[in-house]
Amino acid sequence: MSTSPLPGDASNDPSDDQTGRFVVQPNGRVRPLSPHLQIWRWHVTMFASILNRMTGGALSVGAVLVFLWLLALAFGPEAYATFTGWMGSPLGLLVWFGLTLALCLHLAGGVRHLIWDAAVGLSPKTADALSWASMIGGLVVAVAFWAVLFSSGRVVL
Repeated sequence: MSTSPLPGDASNDPSDDQTGRFVVQPNGRVRPLSPHLQIWRWHVTMFASILNRMTGGALSVGAVLVFLWLLALAFGPEAYATFTGWMGSPLGLLVWFGLTLALCLHLAGGVRHLIWDAAVGLSPKTADALSWASMIGGLVVAVAFWAVLFSSGRVVL
């Protein structure tokens, strides 16, 4: 066994564990169970990190939609009109707003990480403040972008 309890201490024997603190790996080794979300106190930097990963995944879907837009453009006016009809509908505009929001949040999260990479803002209070600022800033930029689109008449419902 790779884990070695103190000699003569039966309470630390992982093979006799009844608490679920240890897990047997496929190779037969007994290892301590890694702490997970139920152990850690939830805080804003955890949420910002998860949100950054989710927005990255959403942007992958957005890249597919941009590819479909270019494909419709290449196939001619009828295909393009069909695509813009779908994406110009209220549901399509909601999708584009979501992708804009994902882009803005992901960009703001990237700026937050660039600041942290410079070893600035790593204290818990400052890290929390930067996380809040990146999330609120991304939301404000996305809403402002769409407000400009609607107010200029480029997008209508």
